[in-house]
Amino acid sequence: MSKPLRDDGPPLTDRVNDYDEAHFATYLRLLDADAEGADWREAVQIIFGIDPGADPERAKRIHDTHLARARWMTKVGYRHLLEPPMQ
Repeated sequence: MSKPLRDDGPPLTDRVNDYDEAHFATYLRLLDADAEGADWREAVQIIFGIDPGADPERAKRIHDTHLARARWMTKVGYRHLLEPPMQ
């Protein structure tokens, strides 16, 4: 993973933020893996480069919080991308 990663998950803002924009591809990869029924441990290893065996709690937290934000993007966040930029 080349983008900086937050262990406690993406910032939970009401609008798409810089972290979200930097991680669009990560969110898409997580959604694809989830849709395909991939094991979360395999997904976190491939997408984030984190060994879930070394720190399973951290790996699960990172996977789950980022997947939740990815789902938020599909239901709410994408609308903000269609609006004109705020001045």
